[in-house]
Amino acid sequence: MADTIELRAEAEEMSRALLVGVCTGREHAFEVSMRELGELALSCGIDPVRQMTQNLPWEDRATCVGPGKVAEIREMADAEETDLVIFNNTLSPSQIVNLSKALDTEVIDRTGLILRIFADHARSREARIQVEYARLKYMLPRLAGLRQNLSRQGGGTGARSNRGAGEMQIELDRRHIERKMSVLRRELEQIARNREVQRRQRSRNSLPLVSLVGYTNAGKSTLMNRLIDSSAGWQNVPDEENHRHVYVEDMVFATLDTTVRRISPEGRREFLLSDTVGLINDLPTALVEAFHSTLEEVLKADLILEVVDASDPEHAMHMEVTKQTLAELGAGDIPLIEVMNKSDLSDDPDRAGRVTGGNRIYISAADGSGVDELFSLIDEKLCGERICMELLIPYARMADADLIRRQGMIEKEEYTEEGLRLKAYLDMDLLRRCREYVADDRR
Repeated sequence: MADTIELRAEAEEMSRALLVGVCTGREHAFEVSMRELGELALSCGIDPVRQMTQNLPWEDRATCVGPGKVAEIREMADAEETDLVIFNNTLSPSQIVNLSKALDTEVIDRTGLILRIFADHARSREARIQVEYARLKYMLPRLAGLRQNLSRQGGGTGARSNRGAGEMQIELDRRHIERKMSVLRRELEQIARNREVQRRQRSRNSLPLVSLVGYTNAGKSTLMNRLIDSSAGWQNVPDEENHRHVYVEDMVFATLDTTVRRISPEGRREFLLSDTVGLINDLPTALVEAFHSTLEEVLKADLILEVVDASDPEHAMHMEVTKQTLAELGAGDIPLIEVMNKSDLSDDPDRAGRVTGGNRIYISAADGSGVDELFSLIDEKLCGERICMELLIPYARMADADLIRRQGMIEKEEYTEEGLRLKAYLDMDLLRRCREYVADDRR
């Protein structure tokens, strides 16, 4: 493996960073992780100008890389005039302190970088609270090293002699952070309660919930907008009402907020569609805990759509990360469809719309190919086996007719003197609820 690899970002006037990684296991997985680190840096507005790597049987306890490599990193950072050094490995509080002193520049690790991205991309009040709590939890045991970084950032010329504000200030910072975390923890508990109320309200609509999950930047938000556009009646909605769309950007963790939309496919069962925060390998534990109420949306799902970037050569690894995360959340047994997105960019673009193995479908959310077949597969998974029935619903019970329209498939409607006569395909659950209206039973 090359010891240094030059990386140049297209963006200008960005903070400059040196990326550092220690490989202690599988080399291929490490190279993929280092590429992701560069993408994370760019998403945070940081230019990863150089990359340095090292093979070790295990990380050095004091500095992660060892004293000889530390000297090389400092020399490279000075030569490239970088603003910070980003480690792909998770650094302990003592390692951050030691590296900050030795390199005389700001040092963060992969977790700290992801937290910065989340802080930059959080838009709603809920997301900002969740990110702030995770950030403070990460900072608390690392105050000494972080204060070293702050001292150097504020020192300007002569910052090498600035040793920070001392241990007393660190203790003041610690108490301040603990108080703020206590306030945020109460707010997160209230958010969790509010989410549970919202779930109960949605459950009264008797609409199944379908959740989008997957690796970050796999195209979940693009797919959500495509399914919204493909809903019955949505094509004629004026452009000014496109606030129903969710934000889309070609970058990692572009959206953090969970959104729920009602999808009404023509001739098929309606359902609620939720989008959750994207996943990534080694997602910080603090973020998983802070976003737990958001990720819990998946636990309430009747069906999961795992969105996969089929054009990414590492998509198998991404799927494994998603599988592990779902298992850790307790959602491993929920029915799942593997949605192989961006098939137009893959080696076989003609696969769009093809279903393999009963639960894998190839689509392109960008151009819409395969989306109609995806609707059919969703309908099949949600409804299972359907039975065609003749129903007669009294005009005084039209609310039940609306229920059948939402959850069943209407083949024919006829208004008669006795009531509304329907010919509809019903699943077993809906048939049990509407048994009294079956026309054959009334004769």
